[in-house]
Amino acid sequence: MLPIDDFKAVVSNAPLFAIDLVVVNSAQQLLVGLRKNAPAKGFWFVPGGRVYKNETQQQAFARISKQELGVALNIDNALLLGVHDHFYTDSIFGCNISTHYINTPYLLRINEQDLVLPTEQHSEYKWVALSTLTQDASVHQFSKVFLPGLIQAGYRQSESANAK
Repeated sequence: MLPIDDFKAVVSNAPLFAIDLVVVNSAQQLLVGLRKNAPAKGFWFVPGGRVYKNETQQQAFARISKQELGVALNIDNALLLGVHDHFYTDSIFGCNISTHYINTPYLLRINEQDLVLPTEQHSEYKWVALSTLTQDASVHQFSKVFLPGLIQAGYRQSESANAK
């Protein structure tokens, strides 16, 4: 981990690379947590985290899944749902420093009972039906960008998407 002043300089001047964990249960519900920190503070957001320098994506995926879900998982057992830019007007350092993430969301299928959900980044968790996700304004827009990838993977966003 970088010293705080160095991390602030990075956030101010460069994009961060992150992995999001798109956990969908057998009832076609998405796991989201209520964010405690900026950016996206106060929104429901999928678990995830940034990749550190000199950390492979495989190492980062195992670490992030352990920190965010309570179980270290292998990236080879997940499905990449695309690559996205996330631009925020604020950051953990306040409203006058923006944040840019280059984000890779991965679909995970794991048993709900295997999850040990921590409260460091999220104050609480809930499951949101994929069929109502786009209409739920409390779920952050960047936790919805992977929906086309989910549909391609065979998940239904809504009954109308199924009919197309």
